[in-house]
Amino acid sequence: MTARSTGQSWALDIALAQGGFDALHPEAKGTMEQLGHDRTDFAKVFDLVKSGAMLPKAWATVAGQAEDRAAHHERNGFARTAADLYTRAAVMWGRAQYSIFEAADARKIAFRERADHCVERLGALRGGLVRRVVLDFEGKQLFALLHLPPGRVRNASAVILGPGMDMIKEDYIAAAERYYTAHGIVALSIEGPGQGESRASGLTIDLTNYDRALSRYLDYLTELPEVDPHRIGMFGISMSGYWGSRAAAIDRRIAALAAFEAPTGDFRTIFERAQPTFKNNYMYMAGYSDEDAFDRELVSRMPLGNLVADITCPVLYGIGEFDELTPLEQALASYERITAPKEMRVYEDEFHPLGGVAAEVFRFGAEWLERALAGELAESGRDVRHYVRRDGRTIDGTAHPEWWLGAVPFGI
Repeated sequence: MTARSTGQSWALDIALAQGGFDALHPEAKGTMEQLGHDRTDFAKVFDLVKSGAMLPKAWATVAGQAEDRAAHHERNGFARTAADLYTRAAVMWGRAQYSIFEAADARKIAFRERADHCVERLGALRGGLVRRVVLDFEGKQLFALLHLPPGRVRNASAVILGPGMDMIKEDYIAAAERYYTAHGIVALSIEGPGQGESRASGLTIDLTNYDRALSRYLDYLTELPEVDPHRIGMFGISMSGYWGSRAAAIDRRIAALAAFEAPTGDFRTIFERAQPTFKNNYMYMAGYSDEDAFDRELVSRMPLGNLVADITCPVLYGIGEFDELTPLEQALASYERITAPKEMRVYEDEFHPLGGVAAEVFRFGAEWLERALAGELAESGRDVRHYVRRDGRTIDGTAHPEWWLGAVPFGI
């Protein structure tokens, strides 16, 4: 725990009690729905929460209810209904285990086992189209879920679905089916170093091992007969947009990158100005208990800087105008350093979760990747910019907010 989070825990508890989830992540319910959460489940959970300490119990309680109903429908032969409920239960068991920041805590382990059971039942009910993947990696293990399209698919495009720092591989189950496998695209939802089961097995994150982990996942995908090794892209949310940017600059097998909410700035904002939970989580992911050492040895070296200039594949970036983790000016400055075919969308009045446009973002990101992997967006010099207004209108040719009146902030 950081000194700031310890001292401000009362403020987070009041925010939860008075404003629910929106107080912490404005409009994020839309994003959570894209990640497989049913809105009624979500409401039930936060009706039970008045402080941060209550989160694991609330998530576990409602997850158990959904799993019980799933088992009921499975026993009675209603496979599709059961599969949908197992998906809902899996993502909630995942939230329950995430809310406990101690890898050896027996409750965290028990919640993870329930999530795994729900995924196992989901895979069985879907005819093996959802499969657990475990890969050896630098003396530890990486964990993922492979999502396959129906039928006998060969040499298809594939997309790595990268989770943010507070996400897990199960969060992409619903999106993988809706936006990828339903359109003949193989999807691999992953957990990198420091995340989910990978962290529970002892794999912490450092400055560069997430890059190498993504290369390990690329090795796995290129060996699958279902996948065309030349058409593998990545969809990244939040920190996986950052990790994906690093990997795309290093591993040329990433043929396209769509990154939303990516922290591409100085990292002081995310770790010193945003909610203390972000820094708490990353210290846990990295295995640090000494905050000064964490700042000195890792945080100071994390900004992308000129690394993005080494990206050669087509890239799409999307960010909220008032993202709490990356000031827009810094995101635009990073975008200017990219020389590859690129596109930027800034969403008016949106915060980090992009909750007000989540359904559009998930659909557009998938369709953009499909076209990019087909070779349609790779023309040299491509530079497409949009400012997406709340009223539905989109301004083409610039990603700068209208209220800047054409003035360019320092540093862009």
